[in-house]
Amino acid sequence: MSYKIFIYAALPCEAKPLVEHFKLKKRVDIQPFAVYVQGEMCLTVTGLGKSAMAAGVAYTQALFAMGEQAILINIGIAGHRDYAIGGLYVVDKIIDTDSQRNYYPPLISKALCPSGAIRTSSSPQLNYDHAELCDMEASAFYETATRFTTGELVHCLKVISDNQASPAQMIQAKQVSLLIANHVATIDALMVQSLALAALIIPPKTPLFEQLIQRYHFTASAQAQLKAQLTRWAVLTDNQPLVLDEAELRSGKDVLLSLEQHINTVAVFL
Repeated sequence: MSYKIFIYAALPCEAKPLVEHFKLKKRVDIQPFAVYVQGEMCLTVTGLGKSAMAAGVAYTQALFAMGEQAILINIGIAGHRDYAIGGLYVVDKIIDTDSQRNYYPPLISKALCPSGAIRTSSSPQLNYDHAELCDMEASAFYETATRFTTGELVHCLKVISDNQASPAQMIQAKQVSLLIANHVATIDALMVQSLALAALIIPPKTPLFEQLIQRYHFTASAQAQLKAQLTRWAVLTDNQPLVLDEAELRSGKDVLLSLEQHINTVAVFL
């Protein structure tokens, strides 16, 4: 079974209102993570932190061998210095405080809520001394998710759960569920927009994919990454030819790395 929409939440209390609203059912045959499904939707509770989020995304993408143009969404809570508790924000910049890497999720749909930058770190950020939102998963989610689909279909949605006046130590699980439940209509609308966009993104019509999988070994999940990267190249370059120096490539992993480098070079000049 493959799914079109993948939702990733770090905590059960973040997932609960979504499971209830979309009437998702738990897959009792899956043990490493709590996975809930219904129709075209799959929700995974990954656990707290960057490593858990990256593992959860990679695991479910490999497990379900997703179809083309899947939509991946991270939904959860975040803190901010002075934003009002309960506000919903879509992330347009991610700063990983550990690696100092920055990511820029493209916002191409009609605005359904305000956008903002977020800082992701390996430990809770309790001093509220910067202007961005803060969490512990966004960078790992985005970096991993964009290996499996085009970046235009990857979204981070964050609900403000704490600020200077009401710090993180005061957060209660029931409160988190209520905060996210207040935004299920907006989340649903974002999914509808994303599905419409996915239908417009045509996979690249090129024999390169077949040539590469015949010449190099790719696992099922690596093939999905290859399709996603070739599609992203086509979107970013308006279907310009892609030339890879195959003499320097010894494995499928080398191919994916080379393709990612080509894409990053193009992105610099957008």
